[in-house]
Amino acid sequence: MQTPSNENTRLSDTPRASTSTSTSTSAESEPAAGSPKEIIRHHVGARLSESAVYGGVVYLAGMVPESGETDIQGQTRDVLAQIDRHLQEAGSDKTRLLRVEIFLANIADIGAMNVVWDQWVSAGNAPPRATVEAKLANPAYKIEVVATAAVKA
Repeated sequence: MQTPSNENTRLSDTPRASTSTSTSTSAESEPAAGSPKEIIRHHVGARLSESAVYGGVVYLAGMVPESGETDIQGQTRDVLAQIDRHLQEAGSDKTRLLRVEIFLANIADIGAMNVVWDQWVSAGNAPPRATVEAKLANPAYKIEVVATAAVKA
């Protein structure tokens, strides 16, 4: 977990807890575990959760590299490995991706990023994807990825 004093701090999520999981619901009374109204959040912090599961779908927060010191391919590998871990924790995997949004600090990096993406994405299961250029929270970051996936039945 990164802290505000760490030069690689993700501005969008500081502070946050590293291992907590919580459950919340939209109903006034608490439904039984496993009910359709249950929201399960993983790695809950003051500002955001790393993921939330609701209605058989896992929603991941924007994943950024653990270190901004590598090139676009290294940062992409890092982020995709984080996505794999978070999906597994939520009971899903990359074959069940429903949508992916990729934010690149420099759209000129799309070719190099796609080399890593193409090696990672599951053949026959490529999700709908958007890739855009965006100013990221930390100037050292070259990529941020948001993913949504179906939970395994």
